[in-house]
Order: sequence, then C-alpha cells, then structure tokens
Amino acid sequence: MSTVETITQSLPSLTLRNKSDESEQTKQEEPYKYAHLLPVFPKDEHYPPLTPFEHVDPGLRALSHPNPRAFLDNATSVIDLTPRLGSEIRGVNLAELDNDGRDQLALEVARRGLLVFRDQQDFIDRGIEFYREWGRHFGRLHIHPTSGHPEGAPEVHLVYRDANTTFNYELEDRIRSTVWHSDVSYELQPPGLTTFFLLSQPKTGGDTLFTSQVSTLSHLSPQFVAFLKTLKAIHSGFEQADFSRSGRRGGVVRRDPVQNVHPVVRRHPVTGEEALYVNRQFTRRIVGLKLEESDAILNFLYDHIDKSADNQARVKWEPNTVVLWDNRITAHSAIVDFDKTGERRHGARITPQAERPIPALDSLEL
Repeated sequence: MSTVETITQSLPSLTLRNKSDESEQTKQEEPYKYAHLLPVFPKDEHYPPLTPFEHVDPGLRALSHPNPRAFLDNATSVIDLTPRLGSEIRGVNLAELDNDGRDQLALEVARRGLLVFRDQQDFIDRGIEFYREWGRHFGRLHIHPTSGHPEGAPEVHLVYRDANTTFNYELEDRIRSTVWHSDVSYELQPPGLTTFFLLSQPKTGGDTLFTSQVSTLSHLSPQFVAFLKTLKAIHSGFEQADFSRSGRRGGVVRRDPVQNVHPVVRRHPVTGEEALYVNRQFTRRIVGLKLEESDAILNFLYDHIDKSADNQARVKWEPNTVVLWDNRITAHSAIVDFDKTGERRHGARITPQAERPIPALDSLEL
C-alpha cells in the first residue's frame, strides 16, 4: 500500500449560537464537494524519463473546417478581454463539444492565447475520467514531477492553499507573489493548450495574470528581435525538484529533473506567430553567452514581461469558470493576495504536451 500524504479537515468545536449562527455552522460542516480531488503525494510513486513523441496539433485540422469558429455559434456572449489577448465566453458548454468543436477550440485558443469560459459546472463535475479524455484530445497528458494530484489520477495537476498549508511552488522570501512562467518549460516538449479550473476559491482575490508573449516580442525593435532569434536558452526543472526535496509542497519528486534547450523566440505550428519564450521561473541561461551577458539580456526580457501591462489580461475567477490558454505563446502568474484570509483555493489543471519548440529562425540548431 502506498504511503500517502493528504489533507484532512478538522470540524469546528461546538459553541452556543443563535439561529443564524447555527445555519452558518451547518454550512461550514457540510462535506467538501471536491474532497475526492484533494491532493495526495504518494512517496513510492516514480516515473521514468519522458520520451519524445510526434505531436499533431488539433488546431491544424480546424483550419480546413468551413467555419473554424462554429463552436461559438450558440454563444450568448463573446467579449475580448483586451485587443491583444483573451476572450470571455458564455453560453457554450465545453463538456458537450464534439471532436470538430474541440479542434476549433484549439485553433481559437492559439489565435487569442487565452479563453475564459463561464458557467461550466457540467465540465467541472464530470470527473477524472472525463478530464483525462478531454486532455488527450489535445496531446499526451503530462504528469507533473512534484505537484499533488487526486488519488489515482497523476495526470491531473492540483494547486492548493488554505488557512493551514500550501502545496504550491511558492517562494516566500520574495516581496511579491507574482512569478511569470510558462508551465514546465524545462520539458523537451512543453505543454500547448492547457485547461484549468478552480474547485474552491476565496470570495475575492486569487486572480490569475496572463501576458501575450507574441505581443511582448512585437514591442521590441526589429534589430533586437533579429538578434534574439539567433539565441537559445536553458530551461531547468532542478530548482523546482530541490524545492520539493527540501520537504515543501508535499516532499515528492516522482521523476528525475531535467533541463532542455529551447529557442528564445519560437514559432507557433498552427498560426505561424512568433513568440518570446523565456520565463523567470524556469529559464536559466542563454547558451553561448558569458554569464553577465546572459543575465543582462534575460533580466531585460523578464523586466519587459513583468511591466508590460499593455500586453496583459487579468482573469477574475467566478464559480464554475474554466480557463484555457496556449502555453507556447503566453505566460501567466497566480496572485497570492488572499493568504491572510484563511480561505481555500483549490484548482485542477489538465496539461497536454505539444511539440518541441520550433525556432523562429529556421537555421537555428537546438
């Protein structure tokens, strides 16, 4: 039997209360609806290194559809969050999309970078087997090397924080909680279309920031972009593994950490758009440059990503919201501004892998 670390809930002590207090007490003592999706950390769970595979982006199929946006025909509302990034959609049940609709969805996510679907309780409540089936349409499911997952479902990455603990990769010795990143960019084939939703959330706060890496790149001078296209950088998962080995997050490393080299500017396989592909969390050094040169360029790019609010969109979570983004052309950061409220933030991510990053410069060898 696996040795498992999980989360238990304690019942509040009984005290004399008036009727309104009793109603609130009853509400607090109700079983947590998504207790079966709380994170566990099996100590004997280990996986071999990931192997390369051929990825065919489903968005490519949608390009040949008569109407590549037909999945939005019944939407009651489609509002662009910003001109450059993100759309909020109501009236579409993601759980009912057929394969053509999912292909069209992948294309729309590639074009807009970020889609926010409201009123998706049907999707969220369909459970683990549905999550797996959904994710596999978009690529090979990634098993995170250090995060918690539901019992028996390592393909579902969980984020979790409550009044007593956090099982997230959070660096507490910083003056801010924002850490821009593209998920597990250290993998040889990092994720493409990603699906994320909250199962429990604070009344306010806990938003997620997104930025368009297509837009951040487009703001740079052509001469500098041409130089960046000649560069490649090391992305590393070792620091994340060391964080867990120190006993934090759950204390497990279920697959040995890796580092891989990716182009600093990549090309999207469906849209052909070029995007900056470095992030403060996982990018470590530009290959071939001296340390001071590499640090100067990377810190300039990180600062550009951090401060470019005109490239960014902020998702405010409502109950039953499902968010999809393209990790190849966006970066994001959680906002831990609810840490003093004692409220729970519990989310699930479905993370299909995509192709090895394609250099924007055809002659660049990785």
